[in-house]
This record gives sequence, C-alpha cells and structure tokens, in this order.
Amino acid sequence: MLDPQARALLDLMVARQVPPTHTLSPADARRFYLERRTVTQPDPPPVGGVKDLQAQGPSGAIPLRLYEPRQGTWPHPVLVYFHGGGWVIGDRDTHDVLCRQLCVASGCAVVSVDYRMGPEARFPAAVHDCHAAVQWLRAQGAPLGLDTTRMALGGDSAGGNLAAVTAILMRNAGEAPARLQL
Repeated sequence: MLDPQARALLDLMVARQVPPTHTLSPADARRFYLERRTVTQPDPPPVGGVKDLQAQGPSGAIPLRLYEPRQGTWPHPVLVYFHGGGWVIGDRDTHDVLCRQLCVASGCAVVSVDYRMGPEARFPAAVHDCHAAVQWLRAQGAPLGLDTTRMALGGDSAGGNLAAVTAILMRNAGEAPARLQL
C-alpha cells in the first residue's frame, strides 16, 4: 500500500514524463531534480534573510546558504543542514523550500551545505566538506549572528548519513558536540 501523497507524486511524474533518475547521467539527473521541484514543492515561505556564503575547507571553498529567522533569540541557534540526493544529486536550490520551512518552524538559523558529490568527487569528499563546513561555522559564526554553542546537525537521506558521520568526526576530534541531530 502506497501513501496517497506518494502515489499522487509518482502519477504526476509519469504524467509529466519525468524519466526515472537511475536512467539518467548524473548531470541530467541533477537538472531534472532541480526542475521538478517547481511541480513538487510548495511556494517558499518568507524568512528574515537569506545569504549565500562560502566556508573554507582543506579542499577549497564550500558553498553555504544561511537562512535567518524573522524573530527569535539573538544570536540564533543554528541547524547545519546536509541535503539528500543519493550522494549524486541535490543542492542548496533543491532543498531551499525545506530549509526555509525548518527555519520558520524552529526559529533557528539554518545553514545549508552544498558539499561535493559523486561521481566527480569520490568518497569521502562529501564527509570532509561537511565536517569542514561545521568547523568553519564554529570559527566564523559569531559575526554571522549564530550561536554555535547551540548547533544542531541534520539532513535527509544521504544528508542524514552525513549529519551522523559529521557528529562522529566531531566527537573523535575532541570538538564540542552538536546539541541535536535531525
């Protein structure tokens, strides 16, 4: 038995002739995933502000997007969010609505991490990017209005795995732990 909302989404994808992801090249799969969000996602809710940033890691710049709540405590607690997509698709734009929703619902700032993906960047590139982004945020968060002593890590699908692995790396490195995992 399939959930009615999941069935409706699958039926819509068939009607719109969206090809199955596994039949596409990584570049095409990324493009279709980005394009289909316009028919599968609600309108983005307003937040207090959105800023594109770049963390610096050992392998170079890591794109981030900061969502600031309209209200709440200052400096803001922060959720560092790692998008899903099977390690190959997904980015800050495909998960923009979700990150805005999390920001609005929680009253926390949300930082979306656009880690490197395969097949171009092989394992463990994504893991290194996520850990480096958290370390950069801990060092640079105060001027951004972030209280990184109240940091959570979260993600969906592959991003959920990255949140768990990043928490383990933080523990193993003797770093302050995240307060919560989502």
